[in-house]
Amino acid sequence: MQRGYFTKVYETVRKIPLGKVATYGQIARLTGNPRAARQVGWALHVNPEPYIIPCHRVVNRDGKLSGAFAFGGTDAQRYLLMNEGVEFVDQETVDMSKHRWEA
Repeated sequence: MQRGYFTKVYETVRKIPLGKVATYGQIARLTGNPRAARQVGWALHVNPEPYIIPCHRVVNRDGKLSGAFAFGGTDAQRYLLMNEGVEFVDQETVDMSKHRWEA
């Protein structure tokens, strides 16, 4: 499942627009594997094109940033999202009511 599935994940994540975020579960559903949220996380952890595939736009179901974010943890992820105009309800939680991507 991995190589082909990871490709689906990357294709889906590339569609998340600037200023929007998606959840791991949402990406899993959009790739046809609704129970594969962990696999989505693994795919993003080994993102082969980190500045092309915007994995910083993927958060958990509550809007929390990823502590294991590949570019340097939550601070780096928050910085990238804030530069796109994403608002937060606290230091580590995206305002999902404003920024959830509806695919």
